[in-house]
Amino acid sequence: MKPADFIRHAGGPVKIARALGLRSHTSVLKWTAIPVKHVAKLESEFGIPREKLRPDIFCHSTHKGEAA
Repeated sequence: MKPADFIRHAGGPVKIARALGLRSHTSVLKWTAIPVKHVAKLESEFGIPREKLRPDIFCHSTHKGEAA
């Protein structure tokens, strides 16, 4: 998911910054990709699976027991 799409879906950069405990929403606006260090928190807060937030890092395996 592109940062701009996530920001729009989540309700804006201020809401994301507050959820992450960031001092400013400006850093959220500068994202070229959603930072991996924030993926777990964003998944928890906004209900979007990490596979959608960062499909380049977290891929969904279609076979049980297969490592990603």
